[in-house]
This record gives sequence, structure tokens and C-alpha cells, in this order.
Amino acid sequence: MDTGYQHEIPADAKIYIAGHAGLAGSAIWRAFSSAGYGNLVGRRSAELDLRDRAQTFDFFAQERPDYVIDAAAKVGGIFGNNAAPADFLSENLRIQVNLLDAAKDFGVTRALFLGSSCIYPKFAAQPIREDSLLTGELEESNFGYAIAKITGVMQIKALRQQYGCSFISAMPTNLYGPGDNFTIPGAHVIPMIMHRMHLAKAEGAPEFTVYGTGTPLREFLHAEDLGRACLTLLQRYDAPEPINVGCGEDLSINELARMIADVVGYEGKLVNDPSKLDGTPRKVLDVSRLRSLGWSPSIGLADGLKDTYAWFLAHQDTARL
Repeated sequence: MDTGYQHEIPADAKIYIAGHAGLAGSAIWRAFSSAGYGNLVGRRSAELDLRDRAQTFDFFAQERPDYVIDAAAKVGGIFGNNAAPADFLSENLRIQVNLLDAAKDFGVTRALFLGSSCIYPKFAAQPIREDSLLTGELEESNFGYAIAKITGVMQIKALRQQYGCSFISAMPTNLYGPGDNFTIPGAHVIPMIMHRMHLAKAEGAPEFTVYGTGTPLREFLHAEDLGRACLTLLQRYDAPEPINVGCGEDLSINELARMIADVVGYEGKLVNDPSKLDGTPRKVLDVSRLRSLGWSPSIGLADGLKDTYAWFLAHQDTARL
């Protein structure tokens, strides 16, 4: 769906990357820096609490960014989302409403809101097209986070309609890579399996338990590829509808666990625990719209897992464990 839209971001543009220290935000920062953009702005949550409206507006009044990328969010894996849906709903709503309202009020040229593939119905037709949004029930285990992100998509649409803002939203698939959160049990599936399997290898455990049945199918995108996609979207995409960001390929959780075992060097037996949550049966995105803009992923899963584990080994003293 290449509409022919072209936007040149000035080399000296001030670009605020909200959540720049996180997995997605840090990769976006690297992508823009590598593309020659040197006027990048970021604040850690200890410096700027985006849940606080006054702080957020004061920051915009001081910095006056030309572009905004919202990669700031309270995120977690299936267990964290299921345990604290109110926190995931409330905190993410406040972050994105404050950010996008401030971007509108202070005349930001373009803003990009990052949502999540969990906004789509639990039983959406696969691969999931953008127009499946709001056509069915959500996965119950992460409904708080999903509703917040859906609201962000709707806020983008509303700001475009009412104020003519050139703001857009993108829905990344499951991300992973260096700088990820490896906390047990709060992390997403790749870093949590990787961390747990690392410990199992160190302990010489004869068996490793894969949570759930292992049959759900998932798609994974290296964060560095997301960073490049964000640059492409600000330059080439301008529409009220969200656009998917992924690789368009999936595999089962059990297949993923075997790949991680090869990377980690764990040689024990893999067993499943069906009493644990599985989540959505399958989730793979239709990424034809993004590919039509000239973007495609460059890091395969096998290589991505290797570099993620290498980063984990090198940063165990400072990583989020």
C-alpha cells in the first residue's frame, strides 16, 4: 500500500524518543543516530515521569521537539500482564495521553505511537491484517495492556481528524534483542526462556520446563529491525490506520525453546507444563503494507537469538534480571 507519501526529516531536527532506554527505544535511538540524526532527546523515567501530566507538558515546553516517537510503556510478559491488568491499563493510558496531547499542543511536526500486536482479537484470521482491529474479543491474559494500546490508536485517529495532526501509529509484533528485560517471571517469552535455560545449564538440570503446552505460534522481530522501520514510517507513511511491523513468519513455543537450547548449549530434556497460560493460539502479522514502503527485516531469528544471548552473557551485572 505505497501511497507515494514522502517526508524528509531535516538533519538537525530535534527528535524526542520516549522510552529511549528500553528495548525498543534504545534500538530506535541507534537507528536514527546511524542515519545521521544527532539532535536526539531522551529522558529516563527517574528524570521525567510521563504518567505525570504537568511534568510531561513542562518537558515539552522546555525542549520543543520537532518529532516524537512514543516507545515508552509499562510492558511485561503474559504472567505480569495477567497479574496486574489495572496497572498496565492505567499507567499506559496516562503515558500515551500525556505524550500525544503535549505533542499536539506544542506543534510537533510528526509523532509515531507504538502499540502492540496484542490489540488484535484473540481469534483473528491469520496472518492478522490491520483492519481486524475491534472485530472480536481480546486475549484475556493481557486485556489491560491491549485496551490501553487500542486507546492510543484511537487517539492518533482522533487527533488527525480534529486537529489535522500528521501523527501515525504502528503495531510491532513480539520484540527481542540486546537490552531486553530478562526478569523471571515478568519478562517476555524469549528473554525469560533464555534466562531460565541459562540457569538450568549452570545447575546441570536434567529437565527444562517450557510453560504451557508449547503449541502456540508466535512471530518475533529483532528490535534493531523495529528501529529501522520507525524511520521508514516517519518518512513514508501518513494515514489514520495503524500499520503492522513484523517479519510475517511464526513458529511454535516448543520450536523456539529448542532454538534457544541450541544457542545456550543446554542439553537436557524439554518438557511442557500445560497448567501454565498459553495465551492466543496463533499470532502472526500481515506486514504487506509496510513491505510496500520498501522496508523488510534484516535479522533472522537464529542470528538474533545468538546476539541476544551474547549480550546477556556480557551484561549480567547490569541487565534487568
